[in-house]
Amino acid sequence: MRRKVMSALAVMAAVSMFSSGATAQGGPPRFAPLLMETDAFEDGGIVPPKYAGRGENVQPGFRFSNLPEGTVSFAIIFHDIDVGLQGGTGDVLHWLAWNIPASAGGIPEGGLPEGSVQGTNLMGRTTYFGPGAPPGPRYHHYVFELYALNANLDLPETAGRPELLAAMEGKVVGKSAYVGRFRGSE
Repeated sequence: MRRKVMSALAVMAAVSMFSSGATAQGGPPRFAPLLMETDAFEDGGIVPPKYAGRGENVQPGFRFSNLPEGTVSFAIIFHDIDVGLQGGTGDVLHWLAWNIPASAGGIPEGGLPEGSVQGTNLMGRTTYFGPGAPPGPRYHHYVFELYALNANLDLPETAGRPELLAAMEGKVVGKSAYVGRFRGSE
């Protein structure tokens, strides 16, 4: 009986330590997730017109924290997940960027740090294209996917999502996402 109680206490202590993020040595959390944050809108919140393609079309700035060990650069894929194109599984790709230096700590509003590369979006452009859902009763969900990479990528600006995903294979050391909702006004 005593052995069962001791085992149960050990399991409870381990679960408590894991859920609090502490380590047995009292050091920093081992499983701190990669985070991306912005003051532009809340995660899961409504994207203001300033950042929308049907508005001012300004690329929001983001801060990146809890970088995984070995992070050299970041890549971002921004897309509308509520649209299936031509009866397929593809969605609307609004923006791609990679080789964002880890040392930058994020991206400023309206631009990217030096050395970053923007890829080709669905419109065939190498620029940010903000949310553009049509007017209607439901919001579209726009996802900023952030990938922490252990290397820079050798890709031209003409590269699209398939080329970016292929180039990232084996180099991803962390991932995060940030979601905004948008619908056009009538």
